[in-house]
Amino acid sequence: MATSFAKQCNEDFGGLKVTVEVHQKSSSVLSQDEILKALVKFCKSHAFSPSFTQAIREDIHLSKHIENITLWDASENIMSSNTNTICQGENMSFHAFRLHTAQHEDEMLDAENNDLPAASHWLLPSEAFHGVWESLVYDTDIKENLLSYASTSLLFADKGVDQNIIAWNRVVLLHGPPGTGKTSLCHALAQKLAIRLSHHFSYASLLEVNSHSLFSKWFSESGKLVMKMFKKVEELVEDENHLIFLLIDEVESLTAARSAVQSGTEPSDAIRVVNALLTQIDRLKRHKNVFILATSNVTGKIDLAFIDRADIKFFVGFPSAAAIYSIFRSCIEELSRVKIIQPKGLLLQNASLASNPDLPVDKMHAFGDCEHSLNLFKISKASEGLSGRTLRKLPFLAHARFVRKVGSVTLGEFLEVLSQIVEMQFKERNELHDT
Repeated sequence: MATSFAKQCNEDFGGLKVTVEVHQKSSSVLSQDEILKALVKFCKSHAFSPSFTQAIREDIHLSKHIENITLWDASENIMSSNTNTICQGENMSFHAFRLHTAQHEDEMLDAENNDLPAASHWLLPSEAFHGVWESLVYDTDIKENLLSYASTSLLFADKGVDQNIIAWNRVVLLHGPPGTGKTSLCHALAQKLAIRLSHHFSYASLLEVNSHSLFSKWFSESGKLVMKMFKKVEELVEDENHLIFLLIDEVESLTAARSAVQSGTEPSDAIRVVNALLTQIDRLKRHKNVFILATSNVTGKIDLAFIDRADIKFFVGFPSAAAIYSIFRSCIEELSRVKIIQPKGLLLQNASLASNPDLPVDKMHAFGDCEHSLNLFKISKASEGLSGRTLRKLPFLAHARFVRKVGSVTLGEFLEVLSQIVEMQFKERNELHDT
């Protein structure tokens, strides 16, 4: 756990102007407290400028221990390196972390003398989820709202707010069509909170429930298996220094509406599963170190009692053209980094500028390459209706289908093949729909 110095730096979680996340090298022998002290001392004498991160890399002491540093503003945007903010400890929140490199372990349950992999157990922060938060792009401030929700949950618990007077359950429900990033957002949120709340908790875990196995394979025992699963969770949360995230993906598998059961359209064992799940959620809410994250593609099938227990419910839909532009832009930046694309100019960061064909010529060099940016926005507009999961695949598919060469391509050439693959996606989808 971070020491008193780190706790002092972070005691106003969620309320400071700038959040600094320090990725500590696995080879570093310093404690988090020592890393943060050294960094704060460094920040007080350096302006955050284009040379700021380079100055850290060149610092003999810090470069041995710090892999990377990310600075976020109050709206959870990565701060651009051209701001001239002076780094001062009193208006910054510091969080140091190391990544766990081990893969997940299966939590096993006994089901009719057979071992059942009931959940995958990840130690957080995990290398498997590193960078996922940054890669997710939404039209709303859903990420900021989720962090604020977690902050308030912890604040109310720390202040001893009576839950009989003001109720909250630490249950989040993300719903929407498949492929919109709901599960990835849960992974990323757990990772982010494990880092941001490290001054409260010594360690953190993510348990991803295998809901289909719990319900479908050992049907007659489903209710008992849910109880056993939550018993394992309760054993973990008894350690108040252990932050637990319980992810129930496609929660409708475990919370089938009891009205459907009573009408005979769902099997009778489903009602025992729902009752067991609701009972265990009510038992867990007394622990401040557990959050339940649930996703659903079909909210109409979820029992209303579960929906009522969710403190917040966010709809995660398909991205707009502006969000798609940001996704494609990040993909192009990555391909440029590895020299698969050789761009002649920088794409505009702001999609609203990119969508403006009347941007004055004298602004071109100040903001970036307007012609290619406008072209990318047109491609983004044509991509509306595709899921985030599909959009992230398109740059790969475009290169594999149309480029077919080892050497690099120009940005203009790549945008041309990206446009072709987008058109092809809709054509293939229509063909599948018609067959």
